[in-house]
Amino acid sequence: MAVTEKNILTRLYVVAGCLFVFAVAVMVKLVSIQMVDGDKYKKLAMDRTEKMFTIAPNRGNLYSDDGSLLATSVSRYTIRFDAVTVKDKVFQENIKPLSDSLAKMFGKSSSHYQRLFRKAKNNKNRYKLIARNLDYSDYIKIKSFPLFVKGPNRGGLIVEQKTVREHPLGKIAERSVGYERVDEKGHYTRVGLEGAFGQYLRGTEGKRLKQKIAKGQWKPIGLDNIVEPKDGYDVVSTIDINIQDIAHHALLGQLEKYKADHGCVIVMETKTGEVKAISNLGITSSGKYYERLNYAIGESHEPGSTFKLMSMVAALEDKVIDTSTVFDTGNGRWKIYDRTVRDSKWGGYGKVSAARAFEISSNTAFAKMIHENYKDNPEKFVDRLKAMHLHEELGMPIKGEGKPVIRNPGDKGWSGISLAWMSHGYEVSLTPLQTLTFYNAIANGGGMVKPRLIKEVKEWNKTILKFDKEVISESVCSKETIGKVRQILKDIVVKKHGTGHGLYSSNFSMAGKTGTCQKNYIDKTSDKFGYISSFSGYFPADNPKYSCIVVIHEPDKSVGYYGADVAGPVFKSVAQKIYTTSPLTDEIDVLDNEDENLNKNFQKYYVQSQERGSKVPNVKGMSGMDAISLLENLGLQVEVKGNGKVKSQSVPQGADILKTQKIVLELS
Repeated sequence: MAVTEKNILTRLYVVAGCLFVFAVAVMVKLVSIQMVDGDKYKKLAMDRTEKMFTIAPNRGNLYSDDGSLLATSVSRYTIRFDAVTVKDKVFQENIKPLSDSLAKMFGKSSSHYQRLFRKAKNNKNRYKLIARNLDYSDYIKIKSFPLFVKGPNRGGLIVEQKTVREHPLGKIAERSVGYERVDEKGHYTRVGLEGAFGQYLRGTEGKRLKQKIAKGQWKPIGLDNIVEPKDGYDVVSTIDINIQDIAHHALLGQLEKYKADHGCVIVMETKTGEVKAISNLGITSSGKYYERLNYAIGESHEPGSTFKLMSMVAALEDKVIDTSTVFDTGNGRWKIYDRTVRDSKWGGYGKVSAARAFEISSNTAFAKMIHENYKDNPEKFVDRLKAMHLHEELGMPIKGEGKPVIRNPGDKGWSGISLAWMSHGYEVSLTPLQTLTFYNAIANGGGMVKPRLIKEVKEWNKTILKFDKEVISESVCSKETIGKVRQILKDIVVKKHGTGHGLYSSNFSMAGKTGTCQKNYIDKTSDKFGYISSFSGYFPADNPKYSCIVVIHEPDKSVGYYGADVAGPVFKSVAQKIYTTSPLTDEIDVLDNEDENLNKNFQKYYVQSQERGSKVPNVKGMSGMDAISLLENLGLQVEVKGNGKVKSQSVPQGADILKTQKIVLELS
């Protein structure tokens, strides 16, 4: 008996000892967690229940040169309901009036919303969707409804805000306006003006604390942000919406007529290099055209006969020819080694001067002009082209600029026929904008200016950064050469036998060069063989204000493909409409003269924005950009018709804002 009791006691001691060791281990672990890993586990617990979210700021507005909106950020709101936080008594007292208010606002029955709320309450739903994609005025209104007016803790109101980008011009200049997107890994995709100037437009992110609730959903804590987002700056571009509209529709009409694959138009102000319009349209599988890619800046290709201007300037500058130098075009065919240069006219043009060869765009004359004068020293011709900056990228802020190709003797692809082929635009490659920049230099008396897409960066009425004219070269060639080629470019349109004579108008003058270039010409039996039709020039011819290039790829050969027929009419339409809507007058240039009207508009907007009251302000005469921002910040829903400045407003000055939901502005 004693032995048995002793065994039992021994076992009890062992069990007690084990329990003591276990208790000590637990205590040690608790101390370790508290003293050593406490912060780690607290953070882990916090991360699983609360999390800091970033709030995207409002991107700055992107404007045309006259203050019309090209792109703007608009806040949109989603309303949800947390049924758990609302006490039963408060819920029962407010469910009917809240449902009545929502029914009146959204056009559904009150019983519909009562069933929705009661079901959420029974299921203890903490994230029930009530409404989404609300504008600011609707958001303010719904916050004042019964129950919701009590806020998130007592009224169960959950508000989620997001910012969306809208383009008032729709599809016009869509690709040029572009976008900036960032993926989950933080990688940016930047397109057009939005992408190029994102550093100014995007602003600084804010911070918002949220709490994790059922089903992996996150509910905002409180109504205030931890860090308020800082809105981006506004960017004023050089785009003129009237010229952009003209260019877009002129290009679209011609693409449809000739069933072309794609094309582009660029209009640039001669003296400043400001790009006033840039339109890029490509065909879809459904046969419709839209802004698919930025061909104007990104597509480098053989320019064809528009390059004859560069060849002519090089030969005149090196004094290997004069405009009166005669070339024999023979029967319109000139064989060089195993290749043949051909003129478009069967039988040739006979003996013609260099100036006449330029007017009629003789390939054989230009091939002889460059080959015979530079064959012993081809570097001299290439060096002259490089001296005119034709081998350099323009360094545009928009991503994806195409690379120009001007080969050196000895480079891969150079052969004995290279000079002859380069003379009329083959074996070289330029983007439409690079070609236009050279033509613009000729129109500008030799001064080559960098194309510019932005005027300034603003914060309200304050200019943060201003962009001025950038000069690439003070003069690409001598004044003597400028005078000669400008006369020929004018004659191409004016003279009866010039390749651009079909564009002539007695009402206004133009100057320029046609281009018709074969594309994918290695195998002419291939379906891919086609043409690039182009026209590059400026207007008015004697006192150029704008330069313009039109390039259309792969027009239907059965309809037509010559540059004068396909691209030329677009150039003429653009020039004619610009000229008739803004006739040119003699004026005196004033250096460093600020735009007083623009500054006054910004000042008027700034003053009114600081006087946010309960009355609708008078926005007549204000630019669209200022009026929209001012009224939306006052909580009004704004509908805009037209572009430019405010002509009329549907709600008069002095009306009660609280009684006003929507205001319609007519711009002109």
